[in-house]
Amino acid sequence: MTVDRNDQRLPTADEEARFWGLLEAAWAPLDDEINQTRRALASRVPDEKDDFSLLSVIDDAFEEFLRNLTEQSRGLSAAELTELDRVLERKLYDIDRADIQAVTDGSDDGFLYARGFIVALGPDYYAAVVRDPQMAVLDADCEGMCYFFARLHHERFGGYPETGAGITRESCSNPTGWSF
Repeated sequence: MTVDRNDQRLPTADEEARFWGLLEAAWAPLDDEINQTRRALASRVPDEKDDFSLLSVIDDAFEEFLRNLTEQSRGLSAAELTELDRVLERKLYDIDRADIQAVTDGSDDGFLYARGFIVALGPDYYAAVVRDPQMAVLDADCEGMCYFFARLHHERFGGYPETGAGITRESCSNPTGWSF
């Protein structure tokens, strides 16, 4: 764990690597078409017609992806789930930006779920959207990702984790991403 100048706990490089590794491992057992589609979304030239066909492949796979991720996370301690939730919270916070919301659309909750989609697809797609918000897609969401590790922590240990991050994953909370 690292702490920034605002006393916020930041994820370490190892925690981030573990986070992305778990997500990739949860996608790995799904068929080649699904994983090729994830790669295609991360490297495509944005086109709404093609986006719809790519999204339908991914949407059908989210349930199994989340089931795989749950299984991989089953034996994790409270501290490990808290670390992973801190990474997830930070990833969602960092893409809480008006330029990304302009592409994904959605209300506050809808934009949170759209950011859940961006994170759930893995590090390549996430990085593509961070670099170019036009890589995000309209009406794509993965609500189940947004509080995934917090929910597991609550189910296993009877409370939600205190990440110490000093941020929230809720929409419009990142002041550097919005100009009011």
